[in-house]
Amino acid sequence: MPEQVQNKPVRLPSPDHPITIEQNKSRVFVWAGGNLIADTRDALTLHEASYPPVEYIPIEDVVVSLLVETDHTTYCPYKGDCSYYSITGPPASENAVWEYRDPFPAVAMIKGRVAFYPDRVDLIEQRDEDQ
Repeated sequence: MPEQVQNKPVRLPSPDHPITIEQNKSRVFVWAGGNLIADTRDALTLHEASYPPVEYIPIEDVVVSLLVETDHTTYCPYKGDCSYYSITGPPASENAVWEYRDPFPAVAMIKGRVAFYPDRVDLIEQRDEDQ
């Protein structure tokens, strides 16, 4: 198991901290500030340990003109370095969107995708294709 990347710990998913990624069969919509900001039939659902599932949406299915990159960054020892975007307003939603631009190999499927904090957008909605 790799131990460090630039003095940061690197951990692999394990039975103690499982991470699975699966194709979401539903259509996923994200609303923010009353605007439809994302609409995809290609979301991936990431399940990590006991955290709530997270929908990773292809960046091409997001209205990027409503996003502005911020200086905020974080690090996850399971996924890598994380960059953030704010959603322009009104009302603005600071650091509401995140992206792992170069995720670790165990979660490489989320590259080119973004996720949204549910409490920083109006709604993340999933609909079966027949709805």
